[in-house]
Amino acid sequence: MLKHPRSLPRSINYLFKEQRLLFILVGILIGSTFFIFQPTLSRLNPSDPTTHSSLPSSIYHRNQDSSSGSSGFFSKRTFPGRVPAGIGRKSLRIVVTGGAGFVGSHLVDKLISRGDETNVMGTLNMLGLAKRVGARFLLTSTSEVYGDPLEHPQKETYWGNVNPIGERSCYDEGKRTAETLTMDYHRGADVEVRIARIFNTYGPRMCLDDGRVVSNFVAQVIRKQPMTVYGDGKQTRSFQYVSDLVDGLVALMEGEHVGPFNLGNPGEFTMLELAEVVKETIDSSATIEFKPNTADDPHKRKPDISKAKELLNWEPRISLREGLPLMVNDFRNRILNGDEGKGL
Repeated sequence: MLKHPRSLPRSINYLFKEQRLLFILVGILIGSTFFIFQPTLSRLNPSDPTTHSSLPSSIYHRNQDSSSGSSGFFSKRTFPGRVPAGIGRKSLRIVVTGGAGFVGSHLVDKLISRGDETNVMGTLNMLGLAKRVGARFLLTSTSEVYGDPLEHPQKETYWGNVNPIGERSCYDEGKRTAETLTMDYHRGADVEVRIARIFNTYGPRMCLDDGRVVSNFVAQVIRKQPMTVYGDGKQTRSFQYVSDLVDGLVALMEGEHVGPFNLGNPGEFTMLELAEVVKETIDSSATIEFKPNTADDPHKRKPDISKAKELLNWEPRISLREGLPLMVNDFRNRILNGDEGKGL
């Protein structure tokens, strides 16, 4: 029996059901408004393309002393707006930065993509862009590619112990796939790439409630709340200060080695030890509240940074007890001043 083709009235009826047409029109309006009113800041100074930072706007950028090459202070950097439709000068490259969505772009000589929220499709798109414009591509991967490791500390040669169907698998396997795509483009499409596996990082300007353990503990103690520890608190992590990470990324991008490289501080703390350091720094009367552990929570996490030491001449310099007070001061100012929704 022949099926009747879908009639025009049925299509119209489908379109008007559940307010589908309204959502389409609202989407078109929002998109149009964005492109009409967004400031066009892509007029760049063609005489000095080297003055622009190649680091993401979500962290700090280094101010270089032009005479000595030594690093200066760290400050927030905001990149201008849209990517121009045409690139007139072959010597320039595009950098697109941001986490969950497009944040900004700039004509510089390198390309950086975060692999967390963007993961597979975002990394694939950015690799295609890197190939088209001849950019050097940096994938900021994660220590989560090691899963719940059976090797300790973790070397870059370790393949990991990841549950491919667990609650964390979308993140863990997404990162691993992003690394695979990056290496495939490097081998098969001649894209120059760099891969960094970043371990836990902390510092000022983090979102107060981003779910990371250091920011959680600090914000909870400042707010006079108990620190939430999942499980027995004996699982370990390693914490690096943000400026150490920036130095590592700069060394990686300016060097000749692809990676992956572990970028982290090998100082290892249990969650209970971290809680004690937070108490010492903020409030000795702070308390701990235990809750059931999350699924597939890694028991141990510590980077082996021998490769980065040897090939990048890099290692972290700031200990947890040195860096934590700088983060605490920033969190305390924002929480006490009512700026809790602000952060990078």
